Amino acid sequence: MPEPSHRPPAYGADRRFARDVRGVIEELRPGEVVTYGEVAREAGHDGAARAVGTLLAREGDDLPWWRVVTTTGRLVPGQEAEHARRLRAEGVELTGVPAHVRRLRRRRAGPP
Repeated sequence: MPEPSHRPPAYGADRRFARDVRGVIEELRPGEVVTYGEVAREAGHDGAARAVGTLLAREGDDLPWWRVVTTTGRLVPGQEAEHARRLRAEGVELTGVPAHVRRLRRRRAGPP
């Protein structure tokens, strides 16, 4: 099996990528937190975590962007206060964001 490409798809040229990523993010429920990499993987574009971030930064205003974090739980640089406010409003405890990400992975995969 070939190694996945870690280059993001050409912006604007790959509307399928945007559609796939948007579909995953639109399905997130309030209080769910996932990583950029998980979104990419679930959308069928493993290795495109940075491209997910780019998509959200460029055209994600109509998506629940605050439900997506880095693998370390880092919030969007320059938007930390708003990101934190939106997550807290959905019941996410920010002191344990990585724990919430791990819990979500189990929940999305099915009951433990």
